[in-house]
Amino acid sequence: MSDLVIVESPTKADTIKKYLGRGYNVIASMGHVRDLPKSRMGVDLDNGFTPEYISIRGKAALIKMLKKEAKQSKRIYLATDPDREGEAISWHLSKILGIDEDAPVRVTFNEITKTAVKEGIKHPRSIDLNLVNAQQARRILDRIVGYSLSPFLWKKVKRGLSAGRVQSVAVRMIVDREEEIRAFQPQEYWTIEAKDLTTKNSKKTFDAKFFGDKNGKIEIKTKEQADAILEKVKEAEFAVVSVKKSERKRSPAPPFTTSTLQQEASKRLNFQSKKTMQIAQELYEGVKIKDYGAIGLITYMRTDSLRIADEARENAAKFIEQHYGKEYLPEKPRVYKTKKGSQDAHEAIRPTVQELTPEKVKDSLTKDQYKLYKLIWERFTASQMANEVFDTVSADIDADGYVFKAAGSTIKFKGFAAVYEEADTEATGKPLPALQEGDILNKGEIEASQHFTQPPARYTEASLIKTLEENGIGRPSTYAPTITTILARGYVTRENRQLVPTPLGEVTTKLMKENFADIVSVEFTAKMEEDLDKIEEGGQNWVDTLSNFYNGFKNTLKTAEEVLGDVHVKVPDEESDVICENCGRRMVIKMGKYGKFLACPGYPECKNTKPLVQETGALCPACGGKVLQKKSKNGKTYYGCENNPKCPFMTWDVPQQQKCPKCGSNLFKKRGGVLHCLKEGCGYEQERGTDK
Repeated sequence: MSDLVIVESPTKADTIKKYLGRGYNVIASMGHVRDLPKSRMGVDLDNGFTPEYISIRGKAALIKMLKKEAKQSKRIYLATDPDREGEAISWHLSKILGIDEDAPVRVTFNEITKTAVKEGIKHPRSIDLNLVNAQQARRILDRIVGYSLSPFLWKKVKRGLSAGRVQSVAVRMIVDREEEIRAFQPQEYWTIEAKDLTTKNSKKTFDAKFFGDKNGKIEIKTKEQADAILEKVKEAEFAVVSVKKSERKRSPAPPFTTSTLQQEASKRLNFQSKKTMQIAQELYEGVKIKDYGAIGLITYMRTDSLRIADEARENAAKFIEQHYGKEYLPEKPRVYKTKKGSQDAHEAIRPTVQELTPEKVKDSLTKDQYKLYKLIWERFTASQMANEVFDTVSADIDADGYVFKAAGSTIKFKGFAAVYEEADTEATGKPLPALQEGDILNKGEIEASQHFTQPPARYTEASLIKTLEENGIGRPSTYAPTITTILARGYVTRENRQLVPTPLGEVTTKLMKENFADIVSVEFTAKMEEDLDKIEEGGQNWVDTLSNFYNGFKNTLKTAEEVLGDVHVKVPDEESDVICENCGRRMVIKMGKYGKFLACPGYPECKNTKPLVQETGALCPACGGKVLQKKSKNGKTYYGCENNPKCPFMTWDVPQQQKCPKCGSNLFKKRGGVLHCLKEGCGYEQERGTDK
């Protein structure tokens, strides 16, 4: 008889089977095997919030097979993922298979390597009921909110809507930001810059920015104020009054957590959070690497801890010293402090084998796996390296009593930047020429520029995840599904990577704010997350937590039903400038299964609909018609000719305003950034400004 090991996915099963060898049967549960029923609440709200768990539809054969294998096995190990959700899956498996939950059957691996897997099997433990209860509390809490509020929204707004603790707060944040943008009043301001300054001994030019006078900084609010300063400084002698030289150090960023990985993958790789987590899961569960076989390349990817195992830190130090030199190591090993309230069950996200550099595994990975692994490997390696060091020079320049400032820097020692630069790191200022106090400078142009303050930026996936994390909303496992849900429900759309609320999202949020203030309150939702964490730590009873929430929520729902009565909230249509050719009305923009489309507001008398056309400004290389941005049935963006179906031209490449130097057609950009011409017979291609 062999020992049975149950994991969640087939990939993970294959990798672990390789490490354990003969005597072990490794099977995948394919995720959860039991859950609350979809057709009803499934929770006894009057008797201790007892959940009614049923086998998930479609898993009967799998459950039958698991029971059969369990009966024929000498010993059973439950090796699902090392988090709340994984603990709950193991608990449900123990119920289905008749395993005592106190029996030492639970094994976990923070990384799927031979050493970690064998150590985990050697040290099984009992199922952690605190983790299970925290997951149950979250699941039941979300079920109560979703199954109570969704029917309310169906009656008051429209059918098919949903509400949720985290998703409703996320939509509110996006709506609140849009309201801030609309209410924003731009303020005028001016800057003055002296360009192409030189010293008598050097032809090297540099620029200096107006700062103020001897009394301090001066804010220039109007053109008149700018003109008055310009008038004086244009004829003034520019003299260096002080030069300050210093050394500046920049420390590396810590290794990735779930949140920071999603943010950086969005900025650098243009990955949506869902895609990032899917690829990270593949890298964690195991990939077949040439000369290594199946191996998990990264540690567990759902974590908000910055802790690093001592062995991993030591291996990184050896690698850095061997490949970069001892001077690239910090004076003492770097230890990053995990912020208060974070769960410390897992390490930060890091490569499992330091020596497996991105280039070594490139041929064994898909393009996207390689990109994400490279990002993780470089970020972790850099986090264990010495500071980047700059020599900086700043100078104050007098011009008839006014002060201009110039600054520049040069890299003295690259340190961690030899491996990794963050996506939003500012470039260093170009070096200044040798300056001495008393130097009289030759002037170039002195220019005044008008500016206006800008409204706050709309959220992107990266900035929304960052804000959710900063406010304690959700946990590492919830960021990606939350964003996926609010997009799928039509509360939010994605426009040029920005998250924009739809009229439906705004109406629903207004209704929620007026009637369910707690559900869309950042503070209240963060407090609920803290309570769930306390349950996980064993410091709070899960039934009491649910009871405290439900007593208030039940009364709020009853009051909202009474106050609104038969009121039905209309979602305003977004009017377009397209005229309906059937009845002459101005068509409106609607949201359908595959995105936005145009519809006549005269429905049901006029049922005219048509695709929402988004022009790109480029012309079709086949027939000269307009190239339009379109959406495929699965939501992917592509580009096609307005004369379709007469003209079948379509491409995934992005049309550019830039013209082909050979034939004059618009160029198109491939995914790798290469510009090329799609006109038949031309063949022009350009990469990063180099003709090929």
